[in-house]
Amino acid sequence: MSEITLVSSNKSFGGWQKIYSHESTELQCRMNFGVYLPPQAENGPVPVIYWLSGLTCTEANFIQKAGAQKYAAEHGIIIVAPDTSPRGVNIPGEDDSWDFGSGAGFYVDANQEPWKKHYKMFSYITSELPSLINSKFPTIKDKQSIMGHSMGGHGALICALKCQGQYKSVSAFAPICNPVRSVWGQKAFAGYLGGKEGEENNHWKVWDATELSKVYNGPPLDILIDQGKDDSFMVELQPESLIAAVKDAEALHVVVRMQEGYDHSYFFIASFIEDHIKHHVKYLKS
Repeated sequence: MSEITLVSSNKSFGGWQKIYSHESTELQCRMNFGVYLPPQAENGPVPVIYWLSGLTCTEANFIQKAGAQKYAAEHGIIIVAPDTSPRGVNIPGEDDSWDFGSGAGFYVDANQEPWKKHYKMFSYITSELPSLINSKFPTIKDKQSIMGHSMGGHGALICALKCQGQYKSVSAFAPICNPVRSVWGQKAFAGYLGGKEGEENNHWKVWDATELSKVYNGPPLDILIDQGKDDSFMVELQPESLIAAVKDAEALHVVVRMQEGYDHSYFFIASFIEDHIKHHVKYLKS
């Protein structure tokens, strides 16, 4: 288990918003993650929600813009916000594009050169990071949920659908619901997983929430999705694909709320983050 180094610490709503760094075994580089510790954590273990951010983001975007600390403090929840990709691993072209490479790990485990050595974000998020958090902070180990935005919404959904039973609940803001059929998803999957953009690739489907929901056979899972009606990226997000896929699913309960006038920004996230935390609290505190 790697040691963690404190990068910053700020008191917030009686608790502490901290950023730490550590050497990741899965990603083979130094990574940052944010941790909000509510005041209740001083008296004993509390549940955890993992937040996954979207394209171009770091660990800082959510903790600075979403306003989640107030509600995490009210309900006694730790919130962990990792970075969105490996950083500074010196892969040629890693910083050439905003939607692939740095800041765009897509929460998959790459199997293609030169990405497969470092770009193991799925294993980092679902295995290495929880083990680290549980060892260093006062968590209730079997009480964790996951949520995210855009690319991170995709990440939250696939983590919950693939790691059946690991998360008590899942939610997402404007997730990329069907990446095998989106330009963003096809570019990322072709680079990290092989295959060609625009072609049907069955091995991509195991990283696609719409496809995973069709074969989900785990414990009941409650999914909350908020989508802004004025989101300019709707063609990439395709919430209608996920809605259709889960129509007859017995174990998946999905609520998709189309929010009038809202876009893809953190103004949208901050408007509904309280609802999402309450959604998770129902299961983390039961």
